Amino acid sequence: MAALLLGAAFAPLGRADDMPTVKVDPKPLPQVVGTLTTFAPVVEKVAPSVVTIATSKMVSQAKNPYFNDPLFRRFFGIPDDGQEPGDEAPKGRGGKKHLERFGLGSGVVVSPEGHILTNNHVIEGADEIIVTLGNDKREYKARKIGTDPSTDIAVLKIEPNAKLQEITFADSDKLKVGDLAIAVGNPFGLTQSVTMGIISALGRSDTHITDYENFIQTDASINPGNSGGALVDVEGRLIGINTAIFSRTGGNQGIGFAVPSNLARTVMESLIKNGKVSRGFLGIALQPLSDDLAKAFKLDADAGALVAEVTPRSPAEKAGIKAGDVVVAVNGKKVEGPRELQLLVAGIAPGTKVDVKLVRDGSEKTVNVELAERPINKIAATDQPEKSGDPDVLDGVTVGDINGETRKKFDLPENASGVVITEIDPDSPSAEAGLKAGDVIHEINREPINSAKQAVDLSEKVKAEKKVLLRVSTKGTSRYVVVERKD
Repeated sequence: MAALLLGAAFAPLGRADDMPTVKVDPKPLPQVVGTLTTFAPVVEKVAPSVVTIATSKMVSQAKNPYFNDPLFRRFFGIPDDGQEPGDEAPKGRGGKKHLERFGLGSGVVVSPEGHILTNNHVIEGADEIIVTLGNDKREYKARKIGTDPSTDIAVLKIEPNAKLQEITFADSDKLKVGDLAIAVGNPFGLTQSVTMGIISALGRSDTHITDYENFIQTDASINPGNSGGALVDVEGRLIGINTAIFSRTGGNQGIGFAVPSNLARTVMESLIKNGKVSRGFLGIALQPLSDDLAKAFKLDADAGALVAEVTPRSPAEKAGIKAGDVVVAVNGKKVEGPRELQLLVAGIAPGTKVDVKLVRDGSEKTVNVELAERPINKIAATDQPEKSGDPDVLDGVTVGDINGETRKKFDLPENASGVVITEIDPDSPSAEAGLKAGDVIHEINREPINSAKQAVDLSEKVKAEKKVLLRVSTKGTSRYVVVERKD
């Protein structure tokens, strides 16, 4: 069974917008079972807020393979100068380029100012984004405000020349399994399609689709093209952004996932206000509790997250948290396991002091911890629309500190030092130089690197350079790599 994203750490903004005027209705649905004969009023209310998103990318004009045959060129009298008829530049220096459509998805208008929520994977890699409104088919060129690949959320902005109908947010924390759910989007390019089902499960966190998972699961039919569309309740309020499906065939099989509206709204507001998503950080590596581990650590139940390792000089170490402690609550909220703790801490702003309740040697203990910012940073920003000039030489690389979590995720040696590449843009100069996620960077221009923050600071000093020398290692084998910016 495969997890499929339905459409074609953190990207700082080039400039911040004013906060959007969003509507939020926090009341839960009334728990009354009645006779429903039609959902037409709900659809009429929601449809104008759901848009079609078409993405295009600049691509080189396709070369005629026959032009590579010297006999063909000689027969038709084509000069053997490395150019094809109509080329504007010699071969190897780039020929004609044009925009080519490569994806269709959905989005949701969330403010009268023109803010639109969608999935990161819908607009990832796009050079042009066109939004078509659901009610009157007006088209607008959208600009990307910010993206958060860790939750697969993206924020777009259009400049409307007429009034928009924005959707109202529900409080997704008040949803219950069994609530009715309606999906609105553009599956397979079929605009304004509506399907209905129920919420099958809440808090899905084991799909390995994104880094921060708290998905709503629904059997409302979701298919490719629905990505970024709206999942709404029977009052037409937004409860989720449709994101992915589980499927053996590539089509809907009754298991779809949506990012909860509360999480999507928090990410959106952070991107607009701060230019990035800042997440709280404790500095501990976690593992789930089995029955045997629960007994070994003198616990009455297997709920909680076992601390396997504490990062040196982290907030957890400063607060006295130790390996072998079991975290059972944060600020009074119960922790069922590692994923719940990760989501809970990530949703709290860095610098916030929290009470962490833990069990140590069978006794409960509460410590006060001031959270730091999660140390996964872009070496160079990729979304900087207000800047002009050449791109940064290290554009498109994301790095993180080496700790228990990243060492396990990327299978790093115990003695690994430096910073690990956690994400890399496949079109970046670094990817062209052969770097990939899981590689460890030890030096930038012969200067040793010991932390993600140091790597980011140093990258600012070298971003204008055309070439940068890196010392990196893959599975413990070191080598030097020259990363060259392509002008």
